[in-house]
Amino acid sequence: MPATADASSTPGAPGHVPDPNRWKALAVCLLAGFITLLDVSIVNVGLPSIRTGLGASESAIQWVLSGYALAFGLLLVPAGRLGDARGRRRLFMAGLMLFTVASALCGAARTPTWLVLARLLQGLAGGMLTPQVSALIQQMFRGAERGRAFGYFGAVVGLSTAVGPILGGFIIELFGVANGWRWIFYVNLPVCLVALVLARRLLPGPEHGAQRCARDLDGLGVLLLGGGVALVLLPLIQERQWPGAGKWLLVPAGLLLFALFAWWEVRHGRRAQPLVDMALFRQRSYTFGSLIMLFYFAGFTSIFFVFTLYLQAGLGYSALEAGLAITPFAVGGAVAAGFSGRLVARYGRALVTVALTAVLLGLCLVIFAVYEVPGHRVGLAVALPLLLAGLGGGWVIAPNQTLTLSAVPPAQGGSAGGVLQTGQRIGSAMGIAAVGSVFFSRLAVSEGDWAAAFRYSLGVSVAFVALALLASLADLRTRRTADG
Repeated sequence: MPATADASSTPGAPGHVPDPNRWKALAVCLLAGFITLLDVSIVNVGLPSIRTGLGASESAIQWVLSGYALAFGLLLVPAGRLGDARGRRRLFMAGLMLFTVASALCGAARTPTWLVLARLLQGLAGGMLTPQVSALIQQMFRGAERGRAFGYFGAVVGLSTAVGPILGGFIIELFGVANGWRWIFYVNLPVCLVALVLARRLLPGPEHGAQRCARDLDGLGVLLLGGGVALVLLPLIQERQWPGAGKWLLVPAGLLLFALFAWWEVRHGRRAQPLVDMALFRQRSYTFGSLIMLFYFAGFTSIFFVFTLYLQAGLGYSALEAGLAITPFAVGGAVAAGFSGRLVARYGRALVTVALTAVLLGLCLVIFAVYEVPGHRVGLAVALPLLLAGLGGGWVIAPNQTLTLSAVPPAQGGSAGGVLQTGQRIGSAMGIAAVGSVFFSRLAVSEGDWAAAFRYSLGVSVAFVALALLASLADLRTRRTADG
């Protein structure tokens, strides 16, 4: 972690005095953010172990994954707004304590229903904690330092997603198939307890201008947004469990609730503080950045879902071997994200555009490698393409977040970050549903050709990343037009 900079080295608003503990506080934020985001991906390789240990049905297994994502997405914006109003440290610690309890309940589960309910509670805790991280970065850092801080956060996002399968596979190998899945959750406990102690000592309290009460938290806005998120996500995450086309009627119903939410926020904002200030979307950087995150996460997270299925079920890889095959992406993402904060200040949106192009090229090369080497050595064949995609990915998340939130006042950092991360969760669910549907459909048509099913489904991931690239190009073009 970098040494603490003095006040003169931190550009910002006049009178801003940098927190002397800001880099140590950032380490605490990143530790907590890592452990909550890790639980999005680490459970993937543990699903066969959970099924063996608890005798869980396919529906229960699906809810172990989707219940966490759904609960996580529901609380992001309300929790961000509550943190802005009541104090981010308070919400951070409350979310972390709840996450600790929920992790213990997950590990101690005796029935599938118990585990699903504990995962829902764990998702709510993650949704409470995560927006406080980006808001605290907004509060503690200014200027170029903020870009560096978001660069470290981007590295954590990438690592947590990519390292999850590796760590999960190692834990199951170490503790056995029957009960190894329990330790996937128990490993959270010591990390969370250490983070709690450090958070109390190092995280800053409310800024002078922060509201001291939550007298206007926009209850109707919370209900409209939560209902919209639930209606859009449910048919996506339950796509295989709910037969028939009727479930997709929930999506336009959810979009209608989003429209009502936007109308209500504009109206409510004329007389009180809204849950989300819709004026944020008048900022080009915020609108385009939100679209980039939505589409990129749709392509990014779905890759690991189908890749681990292909390796474990199609090629007979162990959980650990499947996790190790993803390592090049994790390494590339970590290396690139570590210094992306310094580059975004110099190159801006152009850096994100080049990075998305690298991701797109890397994924296309993965498809080509699987076509040329469809057998057991595919893990080696895709190593270099995954490394290229990972390097590009490391230059997408943190720089885009920095650019997207650059014009957002720190007082609105929690709710603005919550909206951005809600888009990530919707994108992830959308991508997994679409890619998974193509994967299993192609597998049935090709009579068990796992390589072909993986190639076709990865093509959907490529399409989502291409949409993110188009949004980035559009933003770059409008910026240059405005500057010219």
